[in-house]
Amino acid sequence: MTAKQSPVNSMTFEAALAELESIVKDMETGKAALDDSIAAYERGIALKTHCERKLREAQSKIETITLN
Repeated sequence: MTAKQSPVNSMTFEAALAELESIVKDMETGKAALDDSIAAYERGIALKTHCERKLREAQSKIETITLN
């Protein structure tokens, strides 16, 4: 993890999504070294999983509010 990277689990949805978008943009250029691309891909998977979890939590809260 580089100095600019926060632990994924402590990130807000918005911050995780922004970093994920940045990783995708960087990887689309194809200019990164293979090892850097692999590390970015792994980070991207962790960010994607985190965002999906945050969305499920929000959906669950909305469903709870709606049912009450």
